[in-house]
Amino acid sequence: MSGIAHWDDVAGGRRAAGHLDAEWLDLGTAAGSDLVGLQLIRIAPGAWSTPAHIEHAEEEIFWVLRGSGTSWQDAGDGPRTYAVGPGDCLVHLARGEAHTLNAGPDGLDVLAFGERVLGGGAYLPRAGLSWHGPSWVRSGGEPTPWRGEAAAGAPELVAESPRPRSIVHVDDVEGVRREGATVSRERRRLGRAAGSIATALVHVSVDPGKLSSPPHCHSAEEELFVVLAGGGALLLGEDEHPVRAGSVVSRVAGSAVAHTFRAGPEGLRMLAYGRLDPNDILFYPRSGKVFLRGVGVVGRIEPADFWEGED
Repeated sequence: MSGIAHWDDVAGGRRAAGHLDAEWLDLGTAAGSDLVGLQLIRIAPGAWSTPAHIEHAEEEIFWVLRGSGTSWQDAGDGPRTYAVGPGDCLVHLARGEAHTLNAGPDGLDVLAFGERVLGGGAYLPRAGLSWHGPSWVRSGGEPTPWRGEAAAGAPELVAESPRPRSIVHVDDVEGVRREGATVSRERRRLGRAAGSIATALVHVSVDPGKLSSPPHCHSAEEELFVVLAGGGALLLGEDEHPVRAGSVVSRVAGSAVAHTFRAGPEGLRMLAYGRLDPNDILFYPRSGKVFLRGVGVVGRIEPADFWEGED
């Protein structure tokens, strides 16, 4: 199913142990997502978000909403730290570097996008533990990931380094505009700019009264949208649903219901996230066009009887 939620209406849960202290809001589940997930993580001032970990199979993309802090990373050659703030996008590839976040004096709020890979897990090098879905196994250390990381103590905050390619600010990513009678917007491909491979995160700015894209539906790609500023409406087939800053929209694959967004008088800024599935097919009902993503081919469906010429 697909749905709409708002982060003000989603109950959070606190995860705290030692230097770790953050509130987690499962926005993806609240909006009905299936193959992808989204968490709003509100890290307490001076605290850390998660145990330092390396994902086995999932690619993660973070967007900094509010506050300031530090991205701590260790690729096996010693820790490095990077300053982060609002508008920053961070990509962590599967089997990449160990990573976590440390909040500054005003706290740090981030949106954490990720895949939901069956059989996935993560290795916690500092805690000596490994996650396997909802469970974990010991490699030495305490019996839970949070307590194991707490026992290892806070990571060392070494002097900040120049940013790697995997961290970009939205203003530093070139935008691509499309202007037409109904569709008028600018897109910045943040995930691609920061080196994502399996997933995409795009910053979309829609002009007042215009559509974000022609109405369309996906056969294989699931999408999550988060409204950052402004407002407007989500168009689902013939229905309209109001959206505003903080609205989260899930569009699961294979719904056969076309969607798009129409901006209100102040315009609309949002993030669009999804897996890059080469088997995905996009259908545009207004024009009858079909886009075969994996081979980059666009065709048009003629309004004929499905069985015509088959017997």
